[in-house]
Amino acid sequence: MSAVLQPQARLEPLTEALLDAVLRVEHNAYSHPWTRGNFVDSMQVGYQLQALMGEDMLLGYFVAMEGVDEVHLLNITVASEFQGQGWARVMLDALTLWSRGRGAQWLWLEVRVSNVRAMRVYEAYGFRRVGERKNYYPDQPNRREDAVVMSLKL
Repeated sequence: MSAVLQPQARLEPLTEALLDAVLRVEHNAYSHPWTRGNFVDSMQVGYQLQALMGEDMLLGYFVAMEGVDEVHLLNITVASEFQGQGWARVMLDALTLWSRGRGAQWLWLEVRVSNVRAMRVYEAYGFRRVGERKNYYPDQPNRREDAVVMSLKL
């Protein structure tokens, strides 16, 4: 029987020095990944960007935007080789703690209607489906995909 390797994990600010690793994960995870510019812009406007590191490996990251009494999760991604090990929940715990510390009452997110795996993670965490955004995400050429809007009361 082989054991699953689970490195010691820590959260640290996602900086430009980590962007090459982040972009490798992002491009592996999504058909329409964020660009370097999306991450840099998020840093420059002061969004909350955190990298989940395991020793010297990038396990995942998240980007969140603070609003009035709420936080909007813009991007959360676990590297494919570390999926299914609970790292998304670790990052959601960190985001929830940070959000409560900022006085937020709600967490919000959008997820592709086709991303059933992510919706299951969010629902298991306590998020509830509250609506849909039609044609929200780019899809194939000349096509768009709907998003499910989810929220979590803090």
